[in-house]
Amino acid sequence: MPRPSLPDAPERARGQRDPEATQRALLAAATAEFAEKGLAGARVDEIARRAGVNKQLVYHHFGNKEALYRAALDQVYAGIRVQERALHLADLPPEAAMERLVGFSFDYLLEHPEFVALLNDENRQEAKHLRDSPGLQAMHSPLVELLQETLRRGGEAGVFRTDMDPVNVYISIAGLSYFYFSNNRTLSAIFGRELDGARAVAARRRHVIDFTLRALRP
Repeated sequence: MPRPSLPDAPERARGQRDPEATQRALLAAATAEFAEKGLAGARVDEIARRAGVNKQLVYHHFGNKEALYRAALDQVYAGIRVQERALHLADLPPEAAMERLVGFSFDYLLEHPEFVALLNDENRQEAKHLRDSPGLQAMHSPLVELLQETLRRGGEAGVFRTDMDPVNVYISIAGLSYFYFSNNRTLSAIFGRELDGARAVAARRRHVIDFTLRALRP
């Protein structure tokens, strides 16, 4: 698994002629900066440089660094939730739906190291910014409902247990993949194995899917 360096903002916003483009560029730059250095180490000057805008535009659009950090957190969570909805799990048989969700969750963390880094930083801060996010729980509710419905369908079909809590199932799915990526280097050092190589990543992905499906069976 290559360790991609986090890019600068993909868009170069110029001035305030396109406020939406400026905000997108600032959020992309901020996400990269916060992922690399955390809230404490990130600098507004560097975020503005990466976005290609004047530093004052950061304050104009977001108010201060903490507000920009909170917006970046909201955006990365919104990104994964949007893609989860696009999986159309309700259109699949229960086991196929669960396999798709688990595989997607693994792949998303592989492809978005900035998501792992931001969550690590926010956990160090005891989730104080996420607690202040007014739409965070509402953002996650559809996923929990979808998981609950998938588990219900699987229980009725006799392929899943009927005593599984959807929130616990989600935490288990996320944890099986998240720990692998957040601790990949220390795990590689401990076990003397290169766990970021393509073969190791593919084997872990298959294991996570199989492990989850077996745990759900009656």
